[in-house]
Amino acid sequence: MKAVQLTEFGGPEVLKLVDLEKPVPAGHEVLIEIKAIGVNYADTARREGQYVIHTPLPFIPGAEIAGVVVEVGEKVTKVTPGTRVVTLIESNGYAEFAIADERSLIPLPEQLDFRTAAALPLQGLSAYHILKTMGRLEKGESVLVHAAAGGVGTIAVQLAKLFGAGKVIATASSPEKLELAREMGADVLINYTEPEWEKQVLEATNGKGVDVALEMAGGEIFHKTLRCMATFGRLVIFGVASGEQPKFYPSSLMARNQSVIGFFLPQIMRKPELLQPSLVELLTYLGQGKLKLTIGGVFPLDEAAKVHSLLQSRKTQGKLILEPKW
Repeated sequence: MKAVQLTEFGGPEVLKLVDLEKPVPAGHEVLIEIKAIGVNYADTARREGQYVIHTPLPFIPGAEIAGVVVEVGEKVTKVTPGTRVVTLIESNGYAEFAIADERSLIPLPEQLDFRTAAALPLQGLSAYHILKTMGRLEKGESVLVHAAAGGVGTIAVQLAKLFGAGKVIATASSPEKLELAREMGADVLINYTEPEWEKQVLEATNGKGVDVALEMAGGEIFHKTLRCMATFGRLVIFGVASGEQPKFYPSSLMARNQSVIGFFLPQIMRKPELLQPSLVELLTYLGQGKLKLTIGGVFPLDEAAKVHSLLQSRKTQGKLILEPKW
């Protein structure tokens, strides 16, 4: 089979198309013929050797896949060959075929295509659990969504409204991206490239500050976000896209009973009681038309390096998809 692999850490150029043996499923495993692959910032962090956990070399990125089950292990009882599925795996998704555990699979509704399915799990589940599990969003509370035109951001804006948020404040770096956030349902639009944008957040909340904030940039964005949090506010960190680790003094949280919370999706993936119901709920929202996914581009698998460059340029909107086509 064809796969995109890296044997050293570095820029997009380290991603190479290679020929490998097709894996064989055993036990509760299934073999999936991949039709669509979601591309994420976690993939770029893996490539650079900057991921939250160690990345062994050689390595095939890709955690988010949709496709068709073509073979099953001897202990598989829940799915049969021919089943259309979507799932999250730890790695090995940038390929024509991949192994997954049958217990992680979600069958696809007939009306859902592979591209849409691959665009949902990682960023949809991240937005869902950042808001609900970690951020503990309650009805009527305010939410600040950074990078609101991105994959997580566009979903988080919509889910915040579905979960009953009183006001959703979206930030982005251009009028075009802010317009997309508005289309997703954001109530307040703020360009974070403007100086002292945090004052606009405070004005939008009548000086109170936001109850829940989603933060993945790091550096000065983190500090400014913390300055516009409400009493009892929860700031959830799910990345450091700028590469700048902010200096932070935990005692600064005490005066207003604030929280800074870390989020790492693989920990959710290890808890089926959290993962499965939330993914089913997200797919239901999609099927009912309550949740819209923005596909920012679809590319053949051998253009993975180009897609990584586009993603890291921060000039894209929505979700980027790879397909094993030549």
